Amino acid sequence: MNKRHLVKYIHEGEYVAEVDVELIDTAEGWSPYLSLEDADKLDEVRMALRSGDLKQASRHSRIYRMTPIPV
Repeated sequence: MNKRHLVKYIHEGEYVAEVDVELIDTAEGWSPYLSLEDADKLDEVRMALRSGDLKQASRHSRIYRMTPIPV
C-alpha cells in the first residue's frame, strides 16, 4: 500500500477551497482511493462553502475568492 499527497479543489459560488488529501494505492481493484477521513473532510468543506461558513471551511482548507476578469 502506497500513499501519495494530492491537493483537491472544491469550487462553490465565488470561492475555491484547496484541500490536502492522501490517495491510497493498493493492488486491489478500486485503487487509488481516499480514506474515509479525507472524504469526510472534502464533504465538510463543500457544505461549509455552500452555507457561507468560511471559518468552518478554513479549518481543513485554504480558501480563495474567485473574481471575474474583464477581457
